[in-house]
Amino acid sequence: MGAIPAITLNNAVQIPQLGFGTFQIEPEETRETTLAALEAGYRHIDTAQMYGNEKEVGQAVRDCGVDRADIFVTSKLNNDAHAHDDALKAFDRTMDELGLDYLDLFLIHWPLPGKGDFVETWKALEEIYRDGRAKSIGVSNFQPKHLNRLLQNTDVVPAVNQIEVHPYLTQDDVRAFGAEHDIATEAWSPIAQGKVLDDPTINRIAQREGKTPAQVTLRWHIQRGDIVFPKSVTQKRIEENFDIFGFELSEGDIGEISALNRDERVGPDPDTFNG
Repeated sequence: MGAIPAITLNNAVQIPQLGFGTFQIEPEETRETTLAALEAGYRHIDTAQMYGNEKEVGQAVRDCGVDRADIFVTSKLNNDAHAHDDALKAFDRTMDELGLDYLDLFLIHWPLPGKGDFVETWKALEEIYRDGRAKSIGVSNFQPKHLNRLLQNTDVVPAVNQIEVHPYLTQDDVRAFGAEHDIATEAWSPIAQGKVLDDPTINRIAQREGKTPAQVTLRWHIQRGDIVFPKSVTQKRIEENFDIFGFELSEGDIGEISALNRDERVGPDPDTFNG
């Protein structure tokens, strides 16, 4: 297994390009599963207030024996806390749940365009960032028009935009906007909740490389420059998803997989989703 490369964010903070996701991991399973990921070599853990497992993620980070400075921890603001003061209080609750002195990255989870003003929310995150309690701040599920509003009305450019990305939803326009403004793209649901694993193109490449379809898909993300954090609760898959740095896809492979795009979401549409 090769070393995990790091992406340098627009504020010079480095984030491991491969992380471990905790979405839909039950709280009672989260500590042990996260410990297994850290033992396998992951040094980037992604959680959210909405997931209900921040406490157990924090326990794993504290109990794993790895220096806190060597683990990158992300959480995200809940959809019911977009008002300025609510966002500040919600961040305090996250820190209490995690039991950590600081957070590496804190995100607005959804723009919720029909519910309120995410610019006000972002200004609360800017305060958290300036206080040093979050080393970086960013957004999740933001479209270019949402990002443009932030860029025009606030001071801190988001470090990342965490969006749904996989071979059936390549998100080229959102990724290009991010690249233009030095906003890194994080890919959630990187294997489309398993939908792409039966794809003939991905399976053909996987057979040729002696890898699994999941490994090939994750490698596609890595070579495109996405930051990715697959989720699993089984030791074998946790280790398998980590083992994606000992091979490389050709430009032709990358192009074939990218051509599978069908603009097919497995999650909500950020333009209409209001939590």
